[in-house]
Formats: sequence, C-alpha cells, structure tokens
Amino acid sequence: MIQSQIGEWAALWAAVCWTITAMSFERASKRVGSLPVNWIRLVMAFVFFSAYSWIFRGHPFPHDASSHAWIWLSLSGLIGFVGGDLFLFRAFIEIGARVSMLIMASVPMLTSLMGWIFMDEQLSGIDIFAMSLTITGIILVVMDQNSDKKIELNQPIRGVLLAFGGALGQAIGLILSKYGMKNYHAFAATEIRVIAGIIGFSLLFFPLKRWKAVSKAVTNSRGMIPITIGAFFGPFLGVGFSLLAIQNTLTGIASTIMAIVPILIIPPALFFFHERITIREIFGAFVAVGGVALLFVM
Repeated sequence: MIQSQIGEWAALWAAVCWTITAMSFERASKRVGSLPVNWIRLVMAFVFFSAYSWIFRGHPFPHDASSHAWIWLSLSGLIGFVGGDLFLFRAFIEIGARVSMLIMASVPMLTSLMGWIFMDEQLSGIDIFAMSLTITGIILVVMDQNSDKKIELNQPIRGVLLAFGGALGQAIGLILSKYGMKNYHAFAATEIRVIAGIIGFSLLFFPLKRWKAVSKAVTNSRGMIPITIGAFFGPFLGVGFSLLAIQNTLTGIASTIMAIVPILIIPPALFFFHERITIREIFGAFVAVGGVALLFVM
C-alpha cells in the first residue's frame, strides 16, 4: 500500500516540511525582510542539495541531467520560485494574507486542469470529490478569525491578480517540473530548479538594489537560524518531496495534499504559540483531513 502510494505519502511529507518552513520563514522575514530570505534560503538549499548528491549520488552537481530536463526544470524554477513567490508576497501587501491564501486555494484546481489539458491526467469522480472536500476545509480554516466578518468582494483588482499570479506560478511550476523531470532523480531535479531560482533572484536584486539588505541579513544571527531551518525543510526537503510526489501520482492529487499546510499549522499554533482556534477552523480541519484520507484509500 505504502509503495503503491509513494506519491501521496511524498506529498504529505512535503506539506509537513512546508509547515515547519512557514513558521520559520515568518519569523525570519519579520527580522530581515522577505526578499533577502528568498535569496538566502535558495543558496542554503543549494548547499544542502550538493551535500546530499555528493553523499548519495557520488557528485554534487546534476551534470547527468538531459538538456530537456535542464530547460524545463529551469523554467519551472524561474516561474515557481521567483515569479510565483514575488507575486504572492506582493499580494500579501496589497490585499492581506487571508484573501491571498483563499485565492491560493485554487492551486490544486489549476494544477488539475493543466495536468488534464497538457498531460492527459484523468481524475476519477472520487478523486474530484476528495479534492473538493479538502479545498473546502482549507478555505474554512484560512477565512478571517471573526466569523461575523465576511469576505469582501471589492478587493483591489491589482492585489487579486497578484495572488492569482502566485497561484498560477505554483501550478505551472508543478506541471513544468513533471514534464521536465520525467524519470530523473527528484532531488537532483529540484537542485536544478533551485539553481534557476538563485539566478533569477540575483538578476532581480540588481535593479531592486537589495544586495545591501542581503548582506545585512547574513550577519543577523537571530535571523539566520530560522532561515537555515526553513531552507532545510522548505526548498530542500519540502520541494524535493513535492517533485517525488508529482513523479509518482497525478499532479492534482499531489497539489491538493500539499495544500493542507494551513491545517497542519493549527496544532503548533495552539500548543506552542497559544493562538485562539475557532470551532470553524476545527471543523474545516476535519473536513480537509477527511478529503486527504479519501485520496489515500481510493
């Protein structure tokens, strides 16, 4: 059972890793800023990948990848790591994290649609029902804490488009990764994406004049600790597992399971940070977990 569902299990482990990453990068971004965190996390992830590949593959660099893999995985890294994240972080500023995360809940649907159009991936009726259940639970959890406060429909169109750009970037990144990776080693494929992301952010930092902020962040020891933790569990383990997931199951199913990070954050938020958890969030968590469980048993 576990062997036949390696993609689903890898997606679940990716979500667990991204939960740790989300908490780590939130703390780091408050200390040194989000853009320096983005660049530093990828450089540190590259170091982790090089060490991993040297130990387990005999060479630190993915030189054995085909030109097909390099082209499409690099494009995936630029769109997913650079474009998607930049859009999303800007959306947080324009319309807030709550509405942005609601829009990001469309990632599994976008991924499924593109997987069907471009890769002929077919979902069963049970798969669609389970994914819908999971997404509904996620939306219930990420809605505003005040149950009497409704989601306004008059959000700035710029912010909505930025959040949708973030969702689209993540979905396209997954599809391009699966197309470019094929049967190539998932973690080595992720290393290629990371290299492309480093180059992309580096080129952006010159016109944005952010190198001074990066050098300042590197010397901030209290900021570097959460960045290191986030880099290990995020672009290294988390993204590595995500590529292993889409390599072994449908991209729509994998992206749905990986989207449950808002659910997984609830226990540490309750027990470690003593945040107030509402009945709606608890109900949403059970609904989402039920949907994920269906994806495993069917």
